[in-house]
Amino acid sequence: MGEQPIFSTRAHIFQIDPATKRNWIPTSKHALTVSYFYDATRNVYRIISVGGTKAIINSTITPNMTFTKTSQKFGQWADSRANTVYGLGFASEQHLSQFAEKFQEVKEAARLAREKSQDKTELTSPALSLTSQQILPSPIISSNGPGDDKLFRSQSADMEMTTERERIKKMLSEGSVCEVQWEAEFFTLQDNNNKLVAALNEANANVEQWKKQLAAYQEETETLRQRVAELEAQRGHESSGEAREESSPALEELEQLVKARDEELRQLKGQKGGSWETDEECEDTRQKVQDLERRNTDLERRLRLAEQSLSETLSEREKMYHEVAKVAEIMDMKIFELSELRQDLAKLVESN
Repeated sequence: MGEQPIFSTRAHIFQIDPATKRNWIPTSKHALTVSYFYDATRNVYRIISVGGTKAIINSTITPNMTFTKTSQKFGQWADSRANTVYGLGFASEQHLSQFAEKFQEVKEAARLAREKSQDKTELTSPALSLTSQQILPSPIISSNGPGDDKLFRSQSADMEMTTERERIKKMLSEGSVCEVQWEAEFFTLQDNNNKLVAALNEANANVEQWKKQLAAYQEETETLRQRVAELEAQRGHESSGEAREESSPALEELEQLVKARDEELRQLKGQKGGSWETDEECEDTRQKVQDLERRNTDLERRLRLAEQSLSETLSEREKMYHEVAKVAEIMDMKIFELSELRQDLAKLVESN
């Protein structure tokens, strides 16, 4: 009833394993309230935490205690009276700093309270009313009697205190190393888990979009495949024959003209053996022959041009066929990449 709370926070509570002195043992599954209390009756400060009906922590703070920060969110202190080491895991570094600052303030207040208590004891002690002749000799320098027993007990207490301090220091160092390893492993696992959750959420958000894109690629690929098949069929049937059929009107016309001129030349040559009536007719015939030869040459030139145009047409068709084949190859690669992406996504979903 005489204790008053002066500061409270929430933290996960641990105690050092008394068997191994190396590992931390959690005292509860969830964070509990940890409070500083001031006992006005005894003039002492305590750290108290209650879980259900059980006092998890009931530690009286003394000026010799030290609160040590072992990581950004974990701190510990040793209680020699309870023969244990307490550890607190906080939700943030700010909560740990607040608890450590309050521990230092309470520790200083406990020191001042002890000094005041000692001053009151000295003022009210009956030994102060004795005269200088009545002051008893110090038991420390006495060679016989109860003084030797007091000296032995004082030395034994000092040795026990030194041993206890060394043991507590060892517990703190071993516990700190183990706790830091645990905390580092915990944060690593937590970071990996957060990354996996983020990747899973992103994958789920993009699944529909990937499905639509895959369907569009498949449809476009199918269209291109059909087009390539049609072109291959046309190329097999047409090759050189169809190309010549496309330009057949012009070629037939040229061939007919060539044949007509050749027929005229043969007729003129047949008439050459006969007699010519006049020189004018002979000259006229010669002129016709030259005209026919020129026309024949022109027709041959036009025939060569037509054949060249036909060759260029066939070359362009071959080029177009190669381009369509390249497009089909690219689409096949895209489909393969999408299938691999789909498999990776399925593996990611299964692993999570």
